Amino acid sequence: MDRVIEVHDITKIYQMGEVEVRALRGVSFHIDRGEVVAIMGPSGSGKSTLMNMLGCLDRPTAGEYYLDGELVSSLTDDQLAVIRNKKVGFVFQSFNLLSRISALANVELPLRYAGVTGNRRDLARDALEAVGLGDRVTHRPTELSGGQQQRVAVARAIINNPSIIMADEPTGNLDSKVGQEIMDLLLLLNKERGTTLIIVTHDPTIAAQTGRVIRLLDGSLEKEGSGKQARKNSKAWKEAEAKVANKSTRKARAK
Repeated sequence: MDRVIEVHDITKIYQMGEVEVRALRGVSFHIDRGEVVAIMGPSGSGKSTLMNMLGCLDRPTAGEYYLDGELVSSLTDDQLAVIRNKKVGFVFQSFNLLSRISALANVELPLRYAGVTGNRRDLARDALEAVGLGDRVTHRPTELSGGQQQRVAVARAIINNPSIIMADEPTGNLDSKVGQEIMDLLLLLNKERGTTLIIVTHDPTIAAQTGRVIRLLDGSLEKEGSGKQARKNSKAWKEAEAKVANKSTRKARAK
């Protein structure tokens, strides 16, 4: 298989004053082109840190990360920005749209950052039509429902034809019906375009629709499994999250 991502012994250490926090601890795995993968784990397990690494938003303290065969873990911030703009599309839980401009203008933004000067509006319009919003191009985010706003975010993510779509809790702010519609849309784009889809999620029903699940615990890769296994293991993960939450609450009270 053609590997789009290879991660070798990735470690990320944050220095919080005199305290050293190991957010990732020697994580290694690979993702093939066109795969649909979920990243799961309790709060504080390192999911967001790993997403930042894979999305070229941050660099590891140690280890190697290859994206499309290129070693990107040692690139400069400017070089990472170029890679990120060309090869990675992001979909966030909170949509991250600019409220004062239209859906069309929001989707155009990555093209502006990439220096595209011609045909931007037509490309943005095509992207909105691809996500079922061809009749909402002039609407501002405040004039759209939550599901429609997330569709705009998906259109923005695919505008540059990225190798990867990184979706961080993409259904977290939506009800179950609308959330499933967004998941169906992402899976359709994966099927039609062959785009690699990586979803960070707490929801076992979302993970169950992916081909593979990568589970983190305390910054380490605990295990990998199929999406179907995520549903079976959901109770154990909820118990683990509850333990982490209780521990954090006790520390806060102690202060």
